[in-house]
Amino acid sequence: MIQGTGSDAGKSTVVAGLCRIARRRGIAVAPFKPQNMSNNAAACPGGGEIGRAQALQARAAGLAPGIDMNPVLLKPQSDRSSQVVVHGRATAALGAADYMASRDRLLAPVMESFERLAGAFELVIVEGAGSAAETNLRDRDIANMGFARRAQVPVCLLADIDRGGVIAAVVGTKAVLDPADAAMIRSFAVNKLRGDPRLFDDGVRDMVRLTGWPCRGVVPWLDAARRLPREDAATLDGAGAPAPLRAGGRIRIVAPRLSRIANFDDVDPLRMEPSVEFAFVPPGAPLPRDADVVLLLGTKSTLGDLAFLRAQGWDHDVIAHARAGGRVLGLCGGYQMLGRRVRDPRGADGPAGEAPGLGLLDVDTVMEGEKSVRPVRGSCARSGAAIAGYEIHMGATTGADTARPFARIEGRPDGALSPDGRIEGSYVHGLFAGDAFRARWLEGVRAGTASALAYESAVEAALDEVADELEAALDVDALLAGG
Repeated sequence: MIQGTGSDAGKSTVVAGLCRIARRRGIAVAPFKPQNMSNNAAACPGGGEIGRAQALQARAAGLAPGIDMNPVLLKPQSDRSSQVVVHGRATAALGAADYMASRDRLLAPVMESFERLAGAFELVIVEGAGSAAETNLRDRDIANMGFARRAQVPVCLLADIDRGGVIAAVVGTKAVLDPADAAMIRSFAVNKLRGDPRLFDDGVRDMVRLTGWPCRGVVPWLDAARRLPREDAATLDGAGAPAPLRAGGRIRIVAPRLSRIANFDDVDPLRMEPSVEFAFVPPGAPLPRDADVVLLLGTKSTLGDLAFLRAQGWDHDVIAHARAGGRVLGLCGGYQMLGRRVRDPRGADGPAGEAPGLGLLDVDTVMEGEKSVRPVRGSCARSGAAIAGYEIHMGATTGADTARPFARIEGRPDGALSPDGRIEGSYVHGLFAGDAFRARWLEGVRAGTASALAYESAVEAALDEVADELEAALDVDALLAGG
């Protein structure tokens, strides 16, 4: 089990790399995360959703994603409540206090999933959540030491040197843990070192001396990790206001950073395109007037983020952009926002209520019925290019503009287009991972901007590069042996 001294220590990437290493060694390996909190989810082939980090780890292991890889997923829909997904299915929306009081009941489904994986694979590599040293959350914990103790899995503690205080983080973790919890930690590793690792040899010796744990390696900053799909919205927090269009960039695409943004890895293929200048626009900053395309991405709370959009003044920016002839693409919740009205009479997607949309598409959305979670295939209605992606959404969208669908998915229409074709909406995530669709779409924005980028191959290459770096930096034999 890889636990961290804090959030964003690189646990997800290290687990993905170790899964790829194990697979290359001929070991039947599977990833596992007992509890995840993320609005970036992946649809499993058999139905249900898990965190996208576990889907990437499954890919590294040569597997399709499955609900047992992440049995409890929390999807924040407000500052104080989350949708609770168990074994891939949404079960309830709970406030933080209610969830904390009830999460010991979730240990049973967590253990069911872990035992199924342990029975089917030679090796299960487990990812913890947040910090191992959150002693205030230790009671009824199912994500870190509570799980490790129950499942009796050895732990390697991962520390992030890039944020500073790494010696205190490792030694302090040992100091505050219950001795029985600390006994589950068999080793530690340091992640995200920039520069010569030999310059940190004295620091490693101090940590070994003060904790009694062996160090399994110092991992350099992994540039290849930037080319992997991201799960944690915390990685977007450093994104400032968009800079002027760089030399060589021919299309500027921007996306407002919504408060409950979901599945923002939809834009990762665009970020890799050499002709595209992509930027998230942070709260408080206006959308650039020279943007070619505004992307409204998915959200866990459409009504909540409609209000957030208006609070930033982005509604005026989007409407002005569209009136000036700019293009707008809304995906999932972003598609719903583009319509005339969004209604959630039963609070299926957050607090109950209704609000006017941006009015750029002649459609209306009602949040009701079962949540649609499934991989999908089809074709773009305009270009005919093949589409492969997934749906994760509540609500049904109807209206005159759906007569001009964005795509045809398994024989049915999806999404909508405005009469002039400049405003587009779709429920399909993962569209831009398809090279043919992405090329045709970019050409539709501006001729001559498509490239020969093979996105899926680039992700595979990045996983292999991460694995190579970890193999060189870590004592992988000791880690895979549980030490």
